[in-house]
Amino acid sequence: MTDSRDRRVAVLAEAAKAKSQNKARDVEQAIRRLEKRGEPITFQAVQREAGVSHTFLYNHPELRQRIEHLRTRSHPSAQPKTSTPDDSQGTLVVTLTRQIAQLKKQHHQQLQELRAALERAHGENLDLRRELARRGPAPATNAASIATTS
Repeated sequence: MTDSRDRRVAVLAEAAKAKSQNKARDVEQAIRRLEKRGEPITFQAVQREAGVSHTFLYNHPELRQRIEHLRTRSHPSAQPKTSTPDDSQGTLVVTLTRQIAQLKKQHHQQLQELRAALERAHGENLDLRRELARRGPAPATNAASIATTS
Protein backbone atom coordinates (compact mmCIF):
# COMPACT_ATOMS: atom_id res chain seq x y z
CA MET A 1 0.00 0.00 0.00
CA THR A 2 2.84 2.40 0.85
CA ASP A 3 4.77 1.69 -2.35
CA SER A 4 1.83 2.53 -4.57
CA ARG A 5 1.12 5.66 -2.52
CA ASP A 6 4.74 6.79 -2.79
CA ARG A 7 4.63 6.14 -6.52
CA ARG A 8 1.41 8.17 -6.89
CA VAL A 9 2.87 11.02 -4.85
CA ALA A 10 6.02 11.01 -7.00
CA VAL A 11 3.95 11.04 -10.20
CA LEU A 12 1.81 13.91 -8.91
CA ALA A 13 4.86 15.88 -7.81
CA GLU A 14 6.45 15.42 -11.22
CA ALA A 15 3.23 16.51 -12.95
CA ALA A 16 3.01 19.63 -10.77
CA LYS A 17 6.62 20.48 -11.56
CA ALA A 18 6.02 20.07 -15.29
CA LYS A 19 2.88 22.21 -15.09
CA SER A 20 4.79 24.96 -13.30
CA GLN A 21 7.58 24.82 -15.89
CA ASN A 22 5.03 25.07 -18.70
CA LYS A 23 3.44 28.10 -17.04
CA ALA A 24 6.86 29.74 -16.66
CA ARG A 25 7.50 29.12 -20.35
CA ASP A 26 4.10 30.66 -21.17
CA VAL A 27 5.03 33.73 -19.12
CA GLU A 28 8.32 34.13 -21.00
CA GLN A 29 6.52 33.87 -24.33
CA ALA A 30 3.88 36.37 -23.18
CA ILE A 31 6.59 38.86 -22.23
CA ARG A 32 8.19 38.50 -25.65
CA ARG A 33 4.84 39.04 -27.40
CA LEU A 34 4.10 42.14 -25.30
CA GLU A 35 7.56 43.56 -26.07
CA LYS A 36 7.13 42.82 -29.77
CA ARG A 37 3.81 44.68 -29.82
CA GLY A 38 5.34 47.56 -27.87
CA GLU A 39 2.90 47.18 -24.98
CA PRO A 40 3.92 48.02 -21.43
CA ILE A 41 5.16 45.10 -19.37
CA THR A 42 3.08 44.97 -16.20
CA PHE A 43 2.04 42.12 -13.92
CA GLN A 44 -1.54 42.48 -15.09
CA ALA A 45 -0.60 42.48 -18.78
CA VAL A 46 1.66 39.45 -18.39
CA GLN A 47 -0.98 37.65 -16.34
CA ARG A 48 -3.62 38.26 -18.99
CA GLU A 49 -1.33 37.39 -21.91
CA ALA A 50 0.05 34.18 -20.34
CA GLY A 51 -3.17 33.03 -18.70
CA VAL A 52 -1.61 32.70 -15.24
CA SER A 53 -2.51 34.15 -11.86
CA HIS A 54 -0.90 37.06 -10.04
CA THR A 55 0.05 34.58 -7.32
CA PHE A 56 2.01 32.47 -9.80
CA LEU A 57 3.97 35.53 -10.94
CA TYR A 58 4.64 36.79 -7.41
CA ASN A 59 5.64 33.34 -6.13
CA HIS A 60 8.34 32.90 -8.78
CA PRO A 61 11.11 35.35 -7.85
CA GLU A 62 12.93 35.16 -11.20
CA LEU A 63 9.75 35.95 -13.16
CA ARG A 64 8.78 38.65 -10.70
CA GLN A 65 12.18 40.36 -10.91
CA ARG A 66 12.14 40.19 -14.69
CA ILE A 67 8.69 41.79 -14.91
CA GLU A 68 9.63 44.48 -12.37
CA HIS A 69 12.80 45.25 -14.31
CA LEU A 70 11.00 45.42 -17.65
CA ARG A 71 8.20 47.48 -16.14
CA THR A 72 10.58 50.17 -14.86
CA ARG A 73 12.63 50.06 -18.05
CA SER A 74 9.64 50.58 -20.32
CA HIS A 75 7.96 53.17 -18.08
CA PRO A 76 10.28 55.67 -16.45
CA SER A 77 7.28 57.08 -14.62
CA ALA A 78 6.84 53.68 -13.00
CA GLN A 79 10.10 54.13 -11.10
CA PRO A 80 9.69 53.96 -7.34
CA LYS A 81 8.59 57.25 -5.83
CA THR A 82 8.18 58.39 -2.31
CA SER A 83 5.64 56.38 -0.40
CA THR A 84 2.08 57.24 -1.31
CA PRO A 85 -1.20 55.66 -0.34
CA ASP A 86 -1.20 53.76 -3.66
CA ASP A 87 2.23 52.28 -2.85
CA SER A 88 1.09 51.13 0.59
CA GLN A 89 -2.05 49.60 -0.93
CA GLY A 90 0.09 47.77 -3.47
CA THR A 91 2.34 46.51 -0.70
CA LEU A 92 -0.69 45.38 1.25
CA VAL A 93 -2.02 43.50 -1.77
CA VAL A 94 1.34 41.79 -2.28
CA THR A 95 1.56 40.89 1.42
CA LEU A 96 -1.97 39.51 1.48
CA THR A 97 -1.38 37.61 -1.75
CA ARG A 98 1.67 35.96 -0.20
CA GLN A 99 -0.28 35.10 2.94
CA ILE A 100 -3.07 33.57 0.88
CA ALA A 101 -0.55 31.54 -1.11
CA GLN A 102 1.08 30.35 2.11
CA LEU A 103 -2.30 29.42 3.62
CA LYS A 104 -3.26 27.55 0.44
CA LYS A 105 0.01 25.63 0.60
CA GLN A 106 -0.56 24.84 4.28
CA HIS A 107 -4.14 23.75 3.54
CA HIS A 108 -2.96 21.51 0.71
CA GLN A 109 -0.36 19.90 2.99
CA GLN A 110 -2.92 19.31 5.75
CA LEU A 111 -5.33 17.85 3.21
CA GLN A 112 -2.65 15.43 2.01
CA GLU A 113 -1.94 14.40 5.61
CA LEU A 114 -5.64 13.80 6.27
CA ARG A 115 -5.97 11.77 3.09
CA ALA A 116 -2.97 9.66 4.11
CA ALA A 117 -4.49 9.10 7.58
CA LEU A 118 -7.82 8.13 6.01
CA GLU A 119 -6.04 5.74 3.67
CA ARG A 120 -4.29 4.11 6.65
CA ALA A 121 -7.59 3.86 8.54
CA HIS A 122 -9.26 2.22 5.54
CA GLY A 123 -6.37 -0.24 5.35
CA GLU A 124 -6.66 -1.07 9.04
CA ASN A 125 -10.42 -1.46 8.67
CA LEU A 126 -9.93 -3.86 5.76
CA ASP A 127 -7.36 -5.86 7.73
CA LEU A 128 -9.76 -6.11 10.69
CA ARG A 129 -12.64 -7.23 8.45
CA ARG A 130 -10.43 -9.89 6.89
CA GLU A 131 -9.41 -11.10 10.36
CA LEU A 132 -13.05 -11.29 11.43
CA ALA A 133 -13.94 -13.21 8.29
CA ARG A 134 -11.03 -15.59 8.91
CA ARG A 135 -12.22 -16.30 12.46
CA GLY A 136 -15.69 -17.15 11.27
CA PRO A 137 -19.10 -15.84 12.25
CA ALA A 138 -19.43 -14.36 15.72
CA PRO A 139 -21.75 -16.17 18.15
CA ALA A 140 -25.21 -14.62 18.19
CA THR A 141 -25.91 -12.58 21.29
CA ASN A 142 -29.35 -12.55 22.83
CA ALA A 143 -30.48 -8.90 22.97
CA ALA A 144 -33.04 -9.74 25.66
CA SER A 145 -30.42 -11.21 27.98
CA ILE A 146 -28.18 -8.19 27.51
CA ALA A 147 -31.05 -5.82 28.30
CA THR A 148 -32.00 -7.68 31.51
CA THR A 149 -28.46 -7.77 32.87
CA SER A 150 -28.01 -4.02 32.66
